[in-house]
Amino acid sequence: MSLRLWLLNGALRLFERRFLSRVSDPAEARYAFARKARILFRPDRCVPLSQNRIGTLECLDIGRQEAGVLLYFHGGAYIFGAPRTHAAMLVELSKMTKMSAVLPDYRLAPDAPFPAAFDDAVASYEALIARGVAPNDIVIGGDSAGGGLALALLAHICATGLPQPRGCFALSAYTDMCNSGPSVISNAAAEVILPAARMDEIGQMYLQGHDASDPRASPLYAHFSGACPVYLAASTDEILLDDSRRIAARMREAGVDVDLHLRAGMPHVWQMFHRYLPQARDDLAHLSGWIKTLSAR
Repeated sequence: MSLRLWLLNGALRLFERRFLSRVSDPAEARYAFARKARILFRPDRCVPLSQNRIGTLECLDIGRQEAGVLLYFHGGAYIFGAPRTHAAMLVELSKMTKMSAVLPDYRLAPDAPFPAAFDDAVASYEALIARGVAPNDIVIGGDSAGGGLALALLAHICATGLPQPRGCFALSAYTDMCNSGPSVISNAAAEVILPAARMDEIGQMYLQGHDASDPRASPLYAHFSGACPVYLAASTDEILLDDSRRIAARMREAGVDVDLHLRAGMPHVWQMFHRYLPQARDDLAHLSGWIKTLSAR
């Protein structure tokens, strides 16, 4: 493990996991994450950012590239996070792929409980097509809860016969709100960000009593026959490791082309730390390379 990674993991364990272990007010979590993102994750100013609308939703548009559009859903356990908190990573991915990015400002719990976020994800995909973007020019993506949202949207596309996107990727995806994966327990001590003991409690802020195995909340239980190629990335040390491993196995059983990228010792959604960790920048480049291969298929 490099010194930079060791220091980052130590800081995250000391500050971020402790904060998430105690915070109970979603408004406090939103404010804190937005403040930290403004300091740690500043986007490169050479790529234009603009506020826009996609259907009825506010969204952040990144870049004016011609190679397609990344439709990206930010993470934050369905209760915090925003397009701006993830803009820096998407700016880098936009530059690497030569694609624009659209980050919908989907509704957050507990004010807008399940299935509000899912409904907004579906609406944003349909609105992007209505805007004139060909489905084969769209790559869907997301991280953590947003990764689960991207995969739930993909399952909905498969189930309803909507036109398939070019591809779909999910970083440290939250695919099982039942929290039944063995890694939730086995990686609880190694995890440096997410408090395993609070996963059910935090999930209920979104579910509010709804069945956690509903595929719209937990795409692990969805069907993916006929899905476009999928890229999944997870750390072998995070509690959501099995969320990615198990959904990858389920997709492969359905004949889906899945690239599962595992990296040891990384924090949850480590790609956001691309300015600080060479491994994170390398893995963004790896994802970018995968995206570029899709246009050649």
